[in-house]
Amino acid sequence: MRFFHALLAVAAFASAGSAAPPREPAIVRVRLDTAYGPVVLALDARHAPRTVANFMGYVDDGRFDGMTFYRSARNRQAPTYGFVQGGIRTDARRILPPFPLETTAMTGIKHTDGTISMARRADAGSAGGNFFITIGAMPSMDAKGSYQGYAAFGHVVSGMPVLKRILAQPTGGGMGGQLLLRPVKLVRAVRLTGTPHPTGIVKPWLVKTQADPARRK
Repeated sequence: MRFFHALLAVAAFASAGSAAPPREPAIVRVRLDTAYGPVVLALDARHAPRTVANFMGYVDDGRFDGMTFYRSARNRQAPTYGFVQGGIRTDARRILPPFPLETTAMTGIKHTDGTISMARRADAGSAGGNFFITIGAMPSMDAKGSYQGYAAFGHVVSGMPVLKRILAQPTGGGMGGQLLLRPVKLVRAVRLTGTPHPTGIVKPWLVKTQADPARRK
């Protein structure tokens, strides 16, 4: 029965995806508390309303809390530049329904130094609970011609030294050897401006089971 209710909640949220996103201030500020220190973001809800609404759904629900920055993609010729990636990775318990891609051609928000943008697969509508932040300009991520690029939706206000420290950490394994050997914990994501808009979707990662030690006490 709980699973059935969860399906209903997700379906309702997905249907709402075609409606107008929650009303936000033109600029929404968010603080990412990491194991290396805080990073403050200014998200452009005026020009990228759906992308910001998606991100804030994760923030207001606490879906990013306890997750990690898990990828460091350094420029081979200039390793102090590149991007770091974080979010829910492949945790299906935390994912929210997809939303339409807002390209840089639509929003005018380019991938300059300190830009936050949505990670995605080849499918343009596959962005969700994972994001990346650039260290140095990355115009190759911008839409151009038939290439849709990635959905940039804000910029770093403070905390670039934290991101540069993450970028410099040892990597290996998958994603072309770009996975952090020791992922950096994203302790919590905190809304600093505007009114919270929780999605109301079930949070399975918080549901205790009979196997939970707390229930056996």
